[in-house]
Amino acid sequence: MDVIEVRPRLLMLRFPVGQAYVWADGDDDLTLIDAGWAGAAPLIEEAVRSRGLRPEALRRIVLTHCHRDHVGAAGELSARYGAEVLAHPLDAPVVRGEAPVPDPVLLDWEVPLYAHGLTVPEAPPTRVDRQPVDGEELGFGDGARVVHTPGHTAGSIAVHLPHHGVLFTGDTVASVGRVGLGVFHVDREQARASMRRLAALAPETVCFGHGDPLTTGAAAALKAAVLTEAALT
Repeated sequence: MDVIEVRPRLLMLRFPVGQAYVWADGDDDLTLIDAGWAGAAPLIEEAVRSRGLRPEALRRIVLTHCHRDHVGAAGELSARYGAEVLAHPLDAPVVRGEAPVPDPVLLDWEVPLYAHGLTVPEAPPTRVDRQPVDGEELGFGDGARVVHTPGHTAGSIAVHLPHHGVLFTGDTVASVGRVGLGVFHVDREQARASMRRLAALAPETVCFGHGDPLTTGAAAALKAAVLTEAALT
């Protein structure tokens, strides 16, 4: 697993499929945004230690949605360190194993990609301690807030840190080859609307569920992606 410093206080942990992020509010208050694959807890712990931080300082795990490559290690890390697990109310039942993972409506070219994604280990049922809704403050990052972004899943969220100009998009937007709408949505039209909402935030740094973060020209890239998507419809 690669560990990349996106900017001070922000690390990206890159898995073979997808990635997670660590935000540090000092040495004793870490937030994990998404949790990678099931069984990846030791790798995440090692990554945190490699940057001089302590896994014991993990206070919360924010899940942008219920898919296996985002929920994976959340339960194990939470059990080990007492971190609070957060997920939107519409995805929380899936995270807990009480409801099935929603099937996406696939475009033809997405079918083989989706089959490849299923090679990621299934996430075990994971408890959810808090179910934040749109606009709710999350208790880190000097005012991080939830942005409900339905479309990829019903309960997909982005996390916006307006004080720092940072936006975590989850899988609504991706940066694989180019910045654009992500894949495997349950409702593509909703996902497009969610992407437009994220672009309106005009962030300085954008962190995606898949693909390289943007630390320069991020706002312009998001706006361009919205225009490109509109031209395709």
